[in-house]
Amino acid sequence: MKLNGARRDINGWIYLSIYGEPYKRGYAHGHLVAPELVQIMEMLEFFLYEEYGRTFAFFCEVADDFFRPQIEAHFPEFYEEMRGIAEGSKQPLRKIVFWNCFVSFDYMFSHLSDVLNEPHNQHLKSKPIYADFVEGVVNKKASGGLEGGGAQDRCSAFIAVGDYTKDGKIVCAHNSFDNYINGQYSRVIMDLRPSSGHRILMQSFPGGIHSGTDMFVTSRGLFGTETTMGGFHAYENKDPVCCRIRRAMQYGNSMDDYVKMLTERNSGDYANAWLFGDTRTNEIMRLELGLKYVDVQRTKNGFFIGFNVAFDPRIRNLESSNTGWDDIRRHQGSRRVRLQQMMEEHKGRLDVDTAMRLIGDHYDVYLNKINPCSRTTCSHYDLDAREFMSQADRPKPFQPRGAVDGTAIDTETAKRMQLWGRWGSSCGTGFFKDAFCDRNMIWNTYRPYLHDRPSQPWTLFGLNEAHAHKKTRRAFHHNGKTRKHINL
Repeated sequence: MKLNGARRDINGWIYLSIYGEPYKRGYAHGHLVAPELVQIMEMLEFFLYEEYGRTFAFFCEVADDFFRPQIEAHFPEFYEEMRGIAEGSKQPLRKIVFWNCFVSFDYMFSHLSDVLNEPHNQHLKSKPIYADFVEGVVNKKASGGLEGGGAQDRCSAFIAVGDYTKDGKIVCAHNSFDNYINGQYSRVIMDLRPSSGHRILMQSFPGGIHSGTDMFVTSRGLFGTETTMGGFHAYENKDPVCCRIRRAMQYGNSMDDYVKMLTERNSGDYANAWLFGDTRTNEIMRLELGLKYVDVQRTKNGFFIGFNVAFDPRIRNLESSNTGWDDIRRHQGSRRVRLQQMMEEHKGRLDVDTAMRLIGDHYDVYLNKINPCSRTTCSHYDLDAREFMSQADRPKPFQPRGAVDGTAIDTETAKRMQLWGRWGSSCGTGFFKDAFCDRNMIWNTYRPYLHDRPSQPWTLFGLNEAHAHKKTRRAFHHNGKTRKHINL
């Protein structure tokens, strides 16, 4: 069978170019990242049991019971793509479904007792794996490096336009901070040319049908990113976010479409502040997507920032808890201050070069000095003793967690369907697992599953029109850091 795609490894990233009908593009995707998916499945076997006390097989069965039916019924195109990924990589489909829904599982797991008690799920209550959930003896606090319960916090981001940018057009940047053990795999840049809908260039992960971390641009002239809302605790088992955002990217023609497609059959899973830009109008939008509460703000002159807390008081108080909104000892409150400071300090001068520098910022507003730590825009929990935390149950000192990338885009790059990416961390600081685990033996059990992430340059990615292996590179310097321009 002809393979509908190609792969290149560039500056720490896996660049995939895939195209065609759902199954064929999925098969190419799975085949091209099969080695990474083997590593991912081994990691999940360890990580899920370590963090939840439940086996990978348990979570795959949950995915089969609750996510797979929704995807197959409401998103048959994406289900076929997942089936192709599974067969191309020689992995069970249930594992690919789970991996795509991984970001939804903290939300789902902490509400599983409630979901099982819904009338249409009564037939599942007799399954032995759900016995303790039916009895109601499961601790509902989600796990995994959380900030005081509820959903995990991930990412820093900003988007600006009008008086705040150098040319009056849109500038946007984002970094993903996550547990290194799973976040280290979000190193795919994918040029996806589906047989229907819009072409997409996005950051993703091996086996992913959506961005996940999120930075994307589409041939419709729309682009977007997001930051999660930490401490979020509302959930209903409807459509998973992986399919809702992918549908918006592939078929959305306007930011209004994005609002509609993300809110329709919303589960409250991966509750986010979505930041979108429209290159045709130079308008930006912030969609704070809770469960019952949704807030939409739009402007052609201003900025929006993302720091893991909702601005909307309803989402922040009624659907979230212990958010860190007004506590600069915590990463949410500190970045709320710092991101706003940087937007005002650079008003009228923001461009994509400046954006790349700001998303790697290390200024700590609590200690008022340069101090790479959990509170800085480019997050470094692995360097943070956490001695200033206000509560005893915060994430642990020197946790292998923090920024694993940086991405940036503006109106002009988006119009060309290009985006800048830096793998490893947005500031360029390298991470080396042996040195880290030797220094922090408490995390030694993670050593076999962690990967080194040496310093990498910022790289400009675009479309691969020919799906060929030929590439040219032009290196130049930017603020003392080497950048690569990749013509694909």
